[in-house]
Amino acid sequence: MSPDTAVLAEKVAAVERHLGRVADLLPNRPENLLPMTVESDAVILHLWQAVQVVIDLAVSTCVKSGLGSPTSYAEVFRKLSRAGSIEAGLSERLTRAAGFRNVVAHAYEDLDMARVHKTAMQGPPDLRAFLAAMATLEAASKR
Repeated sequence: MSPDTAVLAEKVAAVERHLGRVADLLPNRPENLLPMTVESDAVILHLWQAVQVVIDLAVSTCVKSGLGSPTSYAEVFRKLSRAGSIEAGLSERLTRAAGFRNVVAHAYEDLDMARVHKTAMQGPPDLRAFLAAMATLEAASKR
């Protein structure tokens, strides 16, 4: 089972909105992303929110597909990969994104700004690839 069209469209729009803000505010060089600034706070918040939307969609898809309720955010991507819904490499990268989300949610003051910058540069294609995989599942369920 896949996410329904309206929910998926809403999630895609939300992720794109958050990633757009990240792109608008992210400096080109990691050393220019300074901690505790309006820009870094916004980059972190919007990146965290984009990842959270993807996690929420993944959990929902996992449960609706009968794969069971995952015990962690990382496990949800592994379950979807084992079911053939996403490829293994994407699963591993999204597992790391879930780890980043946890660091942001539980220890903001300890964030490594170089890691934030790297995640903001490299992570968006993976979030979009996940959304594309969900769109493929949704389209296949209508056939």
